Amino acid sequence: MKVLVTGGAGFIGSAVVRHLVGGLGVAVVNLDKLTYAGNLDSLEPVAEKPLYRFERVDVCDGRELRRVFDEHRPDMVMHLAAESHVDRSIDGPGAFIRTNVTGTYMLFEACLDYWRRLEGEAWERFRILHVSTDEVYGSLGPVGRFDEDNPYRPNSPYAASKAAADHLVRAWHNTYGLPVIVSNCSNNYGPYQFPEKLIPLMIISGLEGKPLPVYGSGDNIRDWLYVEDHAEALWRVLNQGRIGETYLIGGRAERTNIEVVKTISALLDELLPDSPHVPHDSLISFVEDRPGHDKRYAVDDGKVRKELGWRPHEDFEANLRKTVGWYLENRAWWERVRSGGYRGERLGLGGGGLQKSADDPSCSGLQIDGDSCGNVMSRPHSGIHMRGSKLR
Repeated sequence: MKVLVTGGAGFIGSAVVRHLVGGLGVAVVNLDKLTYAGNLDSLEPVAEKPLYRFERVDVCDGRELRRVFDEHRPDMVMHLAAESHVDRSIDGPGAFIRTNVTGTYMLFEACLDYWRRLEGEAWERFRILHVSTDEVYGSLGPVGRFDEDNPYRPNSPYAASKAAADHLVRAWHNTYGLPVIVSNCSNNYGPYQFPEKLIPLMIISGLEGKPLPVYGSGDNIRDWLYVEDHAEALWRVLNQGRIGETYLIGGRAERTNIEVVKTISALLDELLPDSPHVPHDSLISFVEDRPGHDKRYAVDDGKVRKELGWRPHEDFEANLRKTVGWYLENRAWWERVRSGGYRGERLGLGGGGLQKSADDPSCSGLQIDGDSCGNVMSRPHSGIHMRGSKLR
């Protein structure tokens, strides 16, 4: 068994690669462009294993994608390559459209071409898991949870780009028969997360005695999912999920943002009693809210639990304690990450979207009818072979 994982140097992708190679003994080809959030240090536990291979390739480069497929001959694909930070999407949406929309198109064109050239058991076995977010559904009210039948109502440029990618994926299944499964997850946390995200940012800022910025009044609610539990769920969905189906994956751990920050502060007080910054909750600072900040996310993951028998191993508090402990013990990792330029500054204040122009690097390669995105022309899509139900 060999799996191609796109975005395998990112936060969730690296957890998937570590789970497959280190935990299950599955051969993995990690395809990653290594943008600012991609970090090969996150793969150190498996980097020297013979089952692991790395390809530095942009998902928008069609020629390189075809080379990777032809050279490595994967049995399955897990598509996690994406720009994922909402605040960055507000400041510069062009990169999100390029990677999340155009990149998904280019990857699925390469998958379709490769799949059509397979024969027999290899053709039957091949499948793709497209990994997405619950943010495509928009904002929830005070009650209820998203399920697989919720309509899409994305509010941020990031969510809109992922929604567009989801629709492309479904179209490639329903139109061309490509064997696809989609998953949408809630907010992830855990080891190796880039420090622009809420939980690692609060941990590292608290360690350094810096302000702990909380958007608005801090009452926005997120459903938190431990990344290692998510990696296990994704593997089950890929192998046991039904082609043409969508699976929501959540942690059933709804917390307001201020609750999360206060819990982190209390853990820092407990684990670092001699810190000059005790009590760490004195560092909390309420700042201007994010534009278009969704009020609440929560997912109904009953389908993945019932059909595939998956559930998180531990609760939020236990996993958050492990996460804080990991950042305390792995200072060298996050200091190397920050040496790349990000220093915990505020992102997502808006205004960036209108400043992008055609010559901005993040907007390059969007002329799909030509050869500017990966230098590959679209080929006729004749000879449709359907597997699975219509994707829903």
